[in-house]
Amino acid sequence: MRENLRELWRYRELLFAMVEREIRIRYKNSVLGFFWSLINPLVTMLVLWLVFKFFLRNSTENFTPNVLAAYLPFMFVQLAVLDSSQSVLVSLQVVKKVYFPREILPLAGVIANFVHYLLALVVFFLYMFVVWASTGFQDSPFTWRIAFLPILLIVTVSLTTGLALIVSALNVFYEDVKYAISILLYLLFFLTPVMYFSENVYYSIKNAGLPPVLYDIYHLNPLATLATTYKKVLVPPGPVDAGGGLGLVQPLPMNWGLFGVTFLVSVGLLAGGYALFNRLKWRFVERP
Repeated sequence: MRENLRELWRYRELLFAMVEREIRIRYKNSVLGFFWSLINPLVTMLVLWLVFKFFLRNSTENFTPNVLAAYLPFMFVQLAVLDSSQSVLVSLQVVKKVYFPREILPLAGVIANFVHYLLALVVFFLYMFVVWASTGFQDSPFTWRIAFLPILLIVTVSLTTGLALIVSALNVFYEDVKYAISILLYLLFFLTPVMYFSENVYYSIKNAGLPPVLYDIYHLNPLATLATTYKKVLVPPGPVDAGGGLGLVQPLPMNWGLFGVTFLVSVGLLAGGYALFNRLKWRFVERP
């Protein structure tokens, strides 16, 4: 694996060129171009605020920032994995004729989507600043927890890259993979506390008289733990509408044990995904 990483580093300029190509292709013949990366989170914030605050009457403090804090990384994972799933297959003719590290293809998709995610985070922080300014700069939303964001980004990128490498390699031989992963990510959106909170899960399990360990099992889904962690890192803690007639409850503390498991799973998936990709990449040319 070390030799493969050295070779990847030697071809870094090709990787950067392909990332730029991915970004350019996405906005080719578009009038607003790169600004679509900013418009999407802005429109998302507006819709979430309108639907949940006025239609569903959710009384959670800072509801929209909480949902957006989890929605943006989930969309990054989803788009990066789906874009990478076809990356090797659509470039198969080039792969058969020209040598270069094959992992560059899915990595370019991941990095391009990560650039869009970083831009969306900028919009998110601008939104938080505007909300803060509207209150007369009282109770700053920018807490010490934000210092944990770089580690959170590393874990998210590791998880995403591992998935992208696995899916892109398997999809060369089994094209059902891209359909299966698309359905899985769609279902995971509802099984991940993006539009709701981990507190909703906790009190639902508690009120139903179910074993508390189910809460931990639920968060073994790394995306669930990441969504909860993003909310607790990027948004100041406040009362949460637990639903079921419970009204507002105090937020649960950050579960560092579950985050540690997610960290290990993400790093393990990255290493395992890279190993699997390198084992299969020499068979790509056998694909008819």
